[in-house]
Amino acid sequence: MSTDSNSKDYSKHNRIKIHQPDAAKADRFNPRNRIYVRAVEGLWTNVRRRMGWVAMLFFLILPWIPWGDRQAVWFNLSEQKFHVFALTIWPQDLTLLAALFMIAAFGLFFVTTYLGRVWCGYTCPQTVWTFIFIWFEEKFEGARNKRIKLDKMPWSFDKIWRKTAKHTSWVLVSLLTAMTFVSYFVPTREVYTDVFTLSADIDIYFWVLFFTAATYGNAGWMREIMCLHMCPYARFQSAMFDKNTFIVGYDAKRGETRGPRSRKADPKELGLGDCIDCDLCVQVCPTGIDIRNGLQYECINCGGCIDACDTTMERMGYAKGLISYTTENKLDGIKEKVLRPKLVGYGVVLTVMILVFIYASATISPVRMDVIRDRNALYRENSQGNIENTFTIKLLNKTEQQQVYSLSVAGLNNAQWIGPDSVTIDGGKIMTLPISVAIDPVELKRSISDIYIEVSTEIEGEKVEIKQETRFFAP
Repeated sequence: MSTDSNSKDYSKHNRIKIHQPDAAKADRFNPRNRIYVRAVEGLWTNVRRRMGWVAMLFFLILPWIPWGDRQAVWFNLSEQKFHVFALTIWPQDLTLLAALFMIAAFGLFFVTTYLGRVWCGYTCPQTVWTFIFIWFEEKFEGARNKRIKLDKMPWSFDKIWRKTAKHTSWVLVSLLTAMTFVSYFVPTREVYTDVFTLSADIDIYFWVLFFTAATYGNAGWMREIMCLHMCPYARFQSAMFDKNTFIVGYDAKRGETRGPRSRKADPKELGLGDCIDCDLCVQVCPTGIDIRNGLQYECINCGGCIDACDTTMERMGYAKGLISYTTENKLDGIKEKVLRPKLVGYGVVLTVMILVFIYASATISPVRMDVIRDRNALYRENSQGNIENTFTIKLLNKTEQQQVYSLSVAGLNNAQWIGPDSVTIDGGKIMTLPISVAIDPVELKRSISDIYIEVSTEIEGEKVEIKQETRFFAP
């Protein structure tokens, strides 16, 4: 590619574009064409690697953390309860779960507007597992050049054992991943014990095998195909980007005209820029792009090309930063703006939603009551001559401990409660209770009166009261 075409391509970096590769590199869009990622060391690679291991360990360890008589995080679908440490979310509280997803979404929007696709490059599960699989690949098959050579070689004992060891490690990691994921929905010890003793339900075996196959396929074979062709985030990220968003960018003014030279040569005398056209930035890219062609939607901001380029610049005796985390405005010599309306807007919405979520979580009621009127008869006159209405009360104990609840009625003078006025409910259980409310007709001023069914209990020394409004019908 000529210098003029390079400059022309990069002059359009103020837009996220679908990179149109030359004929020599067009095959990278072919799902059957494999990308051999070269190993690289450097600041951003070490940061990404450490963040990936922390995320992986967090994922693996979390289901094993005990909390009382259960695990700390348990999405109990059979009983419709989501346990997150001390917080238990019931179907009636799913607005909290929806709010949590919205917080995650706006958090992603905020981070993307400010730092670009760092989520993809550092914490996305697809990226984390892909690099773990690449690590095993390097251990058994060698560096990039050796892997390419091995794949071209005819089958031999050496090739068979290396391929077998690699795929076995992939399957084992995939199996561990699948069993850990299922452990978030089924008690952890039960999953591991039942699966390995062949006594698990068919549903557990199905999901373990399903997620094993999914992980093995995604991280082992599909890899960048997920990012390039299947991930929706890459498609709508441009709506959050602006010229002040931090991206992985190539300084074309400094790097062009690119070309090879010796370490001792003066690039200015040769009419060259700092880029020696070593192509290491392409070889270390997990999606196979050439960052020198400008901003492309396939870039996941992992920083691998930055480390590769900085290593080359250091060896050549040039200043680092030819490829760096930068902004389009900075590349164009324009002053950067950190605070801008879009970023502030996302930040304000995110902060408000976090505060609302914290308040809603802290004030969630430990008991829920539903009052249902008898639909067969609005009222009846009992043997004492009082007007009686019948109700069905459903009480849900949303705590983990057994609780005693007191029930009463308010809203009308001298109302009589017919039925048990105190009940005991085990933790996480629902009790259905038929009761009646009777009132002397003398006390009634109208045919329809508002009354309140009240429930009270004491939890950890604190009195908790709830009430629900209903109507009392009379002649």
